[in-house]
Amino acid sequence: MSRISVRGFAVASATAVTTVGAIAGVATGNAAQASDANFEATAADTTLLADIPAGEQAQVQVSSLSEQADVQAAAADAAAKKSAEETARIRAAKDAEAKKEAADKAAAEAKAEKERKEAEERANRSAARDVSSFSAPAGGGGSYSVSEIKAMARSMMASDQFQCFSNIVDHESGWNYRASNPSSGAYGLVQALPGSKMSSAGADWQTNPATQIKWGLSYMDGRYGSPCGAWSFWQANRWY
Repeated sequence: MSRISVRGFAVASATAVTTVGAIAGVATGNAAQASDANFEATAADTTLLADIPAGEQAQVQVSSLSEQADVQAAAADAAAKKSAEETARIRAAKDAEAKKEAADKAAAEAKAEKERKEAEERANRSAARDVSSFSAPAGGGGSYSVSEIKAMARSMMASDQFQCFSNIVDHESGWNYRASNPSSGAYGLVQALPGSKMSSAGADWQTNPATQIKWGLSYMDGRYGSPCGAWSFWQANRWY
């Protein structure tokens, strides 16, 4: 038996009402009877709601609820999938940002370390400058001014060590590279004792302040670790 349509239900309802009216008003004439006959003929082609078995009505309702549940479940799955995709996208973006920051930090540290090593190498090259690179004073005579000797010293050591070296030379010789102590035999800028020790730095140790500076740096580094180490000892003992 077929399901009732909305139109069929309306016609069936109208037919029922008309039929009751026809019975109540049978004496009203042929026109009313003809109208009733038309409604009855129309209703004969339809299926009344009451004619659908109760089991099929329940099946229709269950089918409708099942379809609604399927639609809702599909919508929930789609929403959950979209939420998971968005969460994954945000996490991936954060991970990428963290990796970029780590890479930038590592690059900055590597650059700083490279610059530090280059500066250290420049200082070492300067400290290790060969004595032969210093020429004799202009005009001959074999005489160097204090400013020239200090310039030599600055170019032969790390900048943070010059002041300590200068303090020692100030006290020992006053930057006189020919300074001599007759009683002890100490000689030169750093008052090597005896002065002949400086021959290990060059045969011209008596006349070339650069040779004396080279030997003095070697002595201070070897015994005290640096000119500043030597100066600390000198302050405590008045000799080094």
